[in-house]
Amino acid sequence: MAVYTEVDPDDLAALIARYDIGTVRSCKGIAEGVENSNFLLETTNGRFILTLYEKRVRADELPFFVDLLGHLAAKGCPVPAMIRDRSGAAIQQISGRAACIIQFLPGISLTRPSAAQCEAAGAALARTHRALEDFAGARENNMGYRHWREIAKAAGDLDTVLPGLGAIVDAELDYLDAHWPSGLPSHVIHADLFPDNVLMLGDEVTGLIDFYFAASDYRAYDLAVTHASWTFSSDGKRCDPARAAALMRGYAREIALTGEEIAALPLLARGASLRFLLTRAHDWIHTPAGALVTRKDPSPFLARLRRYSAPDAMDLFAA
Repeated sequence: MAVYTEVDPDDLAALIARYDIGTVRSCKGIAEGVENSNFLLETTNGRFILTLYEKRVRADELPFFVDLLGHLAAKGCPVPAMIRDRSGAAIQQISGRAACIIQFLPGISLTRPSAAQCEAAGAALARTHRALEDFAGARENNMGYRHWREIAKAAGDLDTVLPGLGAIVDAELDYLDAHWPSGLPSHVIHADLFPDNVLMLGDEVTGLIDFYFAASDYRAYDLAVTHASWTFSSDGKRCDPARAAALMRGYAREIALTGEEIAALPLLARGASLRFLLTRAHDWIHTPAGALVTRKDPSPFLARLRRYSAPDAMDLFAA
């Protein structure tokens, strides 16, 4: 989450007047993340999130996300509803951007999850996958395997981020092209289930949020993304075996992966590490200086990439 586009108070008041959610008390920008402009909106009826969709979320794709969250909510998954105005519309326009007002969910995003919290996150991810098996929608994963070369090209001179990074990325892209698996079970996945996209109270998951990278891809790739983001030290150099085992145990309690999926996990995690290395490098280079946003260091995902490339990488996925 972030703020790239400011909202005029009069425009905001006119927007809120279309809803049955009270009147505005405050609207404060949220600096975390890098994708959209987000605000904590407080009205006389409670708290909401106002999201303005920036360059990576196309307005014509918003109905997909509305339907996705509606499907998951109907299946009992803890996701935030997109609030509809009196006419039934969930998608609005403000400050020249498509926008939605989204339900505020209780809970805290973690920075250092415990093993028990990792287990709960793994189980919540698997329950989401079960719920999505019959979701009729589909969306190309424009941050997935087939797009990593173009993302690397769009980033520009990767060596300005980390010396020698360009050659490392080129070699990894060649390796993944030669070894990427085919035919694994797939459906729409979250594709970005970092700890800051999971709300928890104690060891209970109270919310899964920020589905704007959700797309059709391998479910095991989604698990690999979650493994990479939940089980490592902040510098990416050490995978905590207790947290990793707990995450895998929680997922396995809900879904039994196939033998092909298990065998592919180290490679899928290499791909996940490269994906976030590339997008963080891109944002490191291209984020506007005046944006209210915290840029994220790409180097911890280079460290993860190296760890998942080690001969004993399969050990990281033992439950």
